Parts: sequence; structure tokens; C-alpha cells
Amino acid sequence: MNEEIKQRLQKKEIWQRGFYMILFMCIYGFSNFLIVSIFFFQYVTLILTGQTNVLLLGFSKNLGAYIHQIIIFLSFNNDQRPFPFSAWPNGTSDIEPIRDTKTN
Repeated sequence: MNEEIKQRLQKKEIWQRGFYMILFMCIYGFSNFLIVSIFFFQYVTLILTGQTNVLLLGFSKNLGAYIHQIIIFLSFNNDQRPFPFSAWPNGTSDIEPIRDTKTN
């Protein structure tokens, strides 16, 4: 059993995945701060002008899809790394979760 763990620890892919997970956890934290800031800005804009900022609507929709892609990656539901390693999302998260067909 210990030999199997040693072999897994020597795999480059496992360490790369760990590095990308730490990177995307940081990006996720910043993205959440940004989306909350947009929420408040849109609310203030609605109060002051009576309408929301149209440009921010599109950006926040894409940012929400990006956050979804990060969560899917971090939770091991998909191996595809989000932006900047793939295209910026266009309003919807087009990454489908990995379906594990193994039985336990």
C-alpha cells in the first residue's frame, strides 16, 4: 500500500493538478469579490438612474459562468482548466462534468 502511494506521489500530473487548484482557488476568491462588487454597483446604479448598467450585465453573466467553470474544475468534475487555459466563457458554462462510470 505504501508503495502505491509513493508511486502516485511521484506522478507529475498530480503535482500539476495541485498547483492549478491553488491558482484557481486564488482566482475564485478574487472573482467572488468582483461579482459581489458588481452586485452592489448595479444596485446603486438602479437606484440612481432607474436602470442597470447594460455592459455590466453581460460581463457579470460571463463572470458567473467563469466561476462555475472554476468550481467544476476544483471539485474534480472536469479536467479542463478554465480561462486563461481555455476560452473565456460566453454567458453559459459549456463545460460538462466528467461522468465517472466506475462502480465502487
